[in-house]
Amino acid sequence: MSTTSLPTPDHAAELRSAMLAAGFTADGLLDLLGAPAYAALARSETVPALRATRGGGDSPLATLVRLFLLQQPVPYVHAASAMPVEAALADGWLRREGDEVHATVDVRPYGGPDGEDWFIVSDLGCAVGGAGGIGSREEGVVLGVGGASTTLAGITVRTPVGSALDVGTGSGIQALHATRHATRVTATDVNPRALGFTRLTLALSGAPEAELLTGSLFEPVGGATYDLIVSNPPFVISPGARLTYRDGGMGGDDLCRSLVQEAGARLNPGGYAQFLGNWQHVEGEDWHDRLRSWVPRGCDAWIVQRDVQDVTQYAELWLRDAGDHRDDPEAYAQRYEDWLDEFEARRTKSVGFGWITLRRTDAAEPSIVVEEWPHTVEQPLGEAVLAHFARQDYLREHDDAALLEARFVLVEEVVQEQVGSPGAEDPEHVVLRQNRGMRRATKVDTVGAGFAGVCDGSLSAGRILDAIAQLMQEDPVVLRDRTPEAIRLLVEQGFLEPVASPGR
Repeated sequence: MSTTSLPTPDHAAELRSAMLAAGFTADGLLDLLGAPAYAALARSETVPALRATRGGGDSPLATLVRLFLLQQPVPYVHAASAMPVEAALADGWLRREGDEVHATVDVRPYGGPDGEDWFIVSDLGCAVGGAGGIGSREEGVVLGVGGASTTLAGITVRTPVGSALDVGTGSGIQALHATRHATRVTATDVNPRALGFTRLTLALSGAPEAELLTGSLFEPVGGATYDLIVSNPPFVISPGARLTYRDGGMGGDDLCRSLVQEAGARLNPGGYAQFLGNWQHVEGEDWHDRLRSWVPRGCDAWIVQRDVQDVTQYAELWLRDAGDHRDDPEAYAQRYEDWLDEFEARRTKSVGFGWITLRRTDAAEPSIVVEEWPHTVEQPLGEAVLAHFARQDYLREHDDAALLEARFVLVEEVVQEQVGSPGAEDPEHVVLRQNRGMRRATKVDTVGAGFAGVCDGSLSAGRILDAIAQLMQEDPVVLRDRTPEAIRLLVEQGFLEPVASPGR
């Protein structure tokens, strides 16, 4: 594990003020670097940014970018014009060599959801992964901002809560987000160094302090319960546990399974638990059933598989993440063999990646939805997650007869597409497509398209179907019998919203 000492947050407020004054923010970076160089940083490619900062001369912003983002030494006099350099040296943010200073940690500007100027602090060269690897293979290395962490932040429910728990906090990104809407935030990690980085991230971002506890999964919090639990865990399915930040140290997908199964007892009534995870696709086993078996008793669940990789793609991805492709070819080949041996022993043919959301419920029959949706979505999705569970509640409380008595409206920004051969009198099929949130698309028949098109909340579903039956010269009783299933699907997927009955 890395033994490099971390800075102290004693003068974090002064350092933050200097960074903001210099424009060392997400917007300031974009202005200085330009979009291509800014985007390249997210891929761990620094050459475009190095070129862009040459034009910035010795401006405070260019100095801070080269120092904390690009890990380049800068003259002491330039650093002194950009920040309280003696305080930064005393606290350990910088080290001096002759007339130059070097950063000891990576500091990355990060824009909060409401325009907050935050900073994520992590190990040098480890802001993100990228095709070139993380730049360090020390066991206890702590990463900063990456695609997985921003994905989890985007899908998390952001209602005000009394307590929030970030399991496996890393550099503290999820805990930082939670401080906006939780009265009390607790962050845990098996790596004490990660908790040190979380403390720095919160302090430099001007956020409230969090309770920081060392230990694995839920062990550090004892019997405490929470309104919100989030985790971007070390979910990589690998032979052994070489890297604390990514390898769970349990066999197969057991770490993700344990995290999900143990979360139910840690949630307050109505509370949410939201995770990213990997899971095995095992020969002779339905992956949907595998994940359903993880859901703890007393919880609704929504599990979305976003991607699937065969075992060779998966092994290559994470070997490159660790920079193993830069090693001796024979050592790389042996590690590759070890990964494939592990998958073969577990009869794993591929690995899925996605999101898992639990909600504590007292419903007699919890709702468990497991689906695959690899298509583009619109982040943030926290409101979409809330809406999903509200729809599950509605459908659970309304049988088919109640659905026919209810009134619905077509959700805004849903469009209809007709698919068929050019010149054909009738389309082969009709597709309803959302332009917001999950951006779902679903096929509907003529009745479904006609029904959705006239749902404006003024008529009950049953009356609309009666009118459609008359137009199509169908038996209205038969149409009422066969259509509730389609209505239920359109409501479940968010194409139709129920309208509250008068007086409710």
